[in-house]
Amino acid sequence: MNLKNRNFLTLKDYSPEEIEYLLDLSAKLKDKKKKGVPVDVYRGKNVALIFEKTSTRTRCSFEVAAHDLGMSTTYLDPASSQIGKKESIADTARVLGRIYDGIEYRGFGQEIVEELAKYAGVPVWNGLTNEYHPTQMLADLLTVREHFGRFKGIKLVYMGDARYNMGNSLMIACAKMGLDFTACAPEKYFPNEELVKQCREYASVSGSAITLTEDVTEGTRGADVIYTDVWVSMGEPDEVWEERIRELSPYRVTKRIMENAGDGAIFLHCLPSFHDLKTKIGLEMGKRFGITEMEVTDEVFESEQSKVFDEAENRMHTIKAVMAATLGDAEVFAD
Repeated sequence: MNLKNRNFLTLKDYSPEEIEYLLDLSAKLKDKKKKGVPVDVYRGKNVALIFEKTSTRTRCSFEVAAHDLGMSTTYLDPASSQIGKKESIADTARVLGRIYDGIEYRGFGQEIVEELAKYAGVPVWNGLTNEYHPTQMLADLLTVREHFGRFKGIKLVYMGDARYNMGNSLMIACAKMGLDFTACAPEKYFPNEELVKQCREYASVSGSAITLTEDVTEGTRGADVIYTDVWVSMGEPDEVWEERIRELSPYRVTKRIMENAGDGAIFLHCLPSFHDLKTKIGLEMGKRFGITEMEVTDEVFESEQSKVFDEAENRMHTIKAVMAATLGDAEVFAD
């Protein structure tokens, strides 16, 4: 499997076999990390990390993964870069591509990371756009495989707003890898019809199913994985909070939902999560709307079924695999 010089922009661009390869490589690199085996074979390489949207997990994962591989990083936040302001995306890509061996982008429209990839001449990795979050998907898939040992026959239910990067990307990942995917949400929050159609084509090959439902009880019955995300994404105006809380509260992940899924079900969340009032936003929304939890209850978040911190750790191992595979000969990690 040779992924050298490939971009990593969306899982739509990768075959199930290539995704499986990246997961296998992630597992090998994770094992080496746990055993203290160095993998710093990319000494002398440098990567640029462009963050138009801030992040804890994505930034830390890329920086630690790059360091473990022997690489140096340069972090560019909105104040540190002229991308799209004084300098076009194409020009920025051509400059950075002459200086760096790879570029990560986390920000807004998918068209931005696609244009970076078009002009950079080096691998470009999508750390999150409005439409897709492929590095998160590898972490999620690795977590599911570690827990269940398989993908076939696994039912993953995504609850909440399924119109954007997480709903889109989970549907793609499940359809490609053979997991049954259910979007459990009000109809206005379903993924767009064109992507659903495309994913059903993937699912017809993998043998999985795509289901869209407003029925919480039926949608979550017998699920293996219950997944949710925050109800308001970064960059959205404050006024949408009231609407989302009103319309999505019936889709909050509770103990009753986890019991309906079954004893063996696990809970996943890409984080951060508003499961209590210990955050600035959580406290503010609690005061405004008289609530103590949003997309998931604290009882579920802190339960034995919750695997969110295994999932968060796996961001680093899977991102390391993506960089290792696209920057060089990843077979050096095979033993």
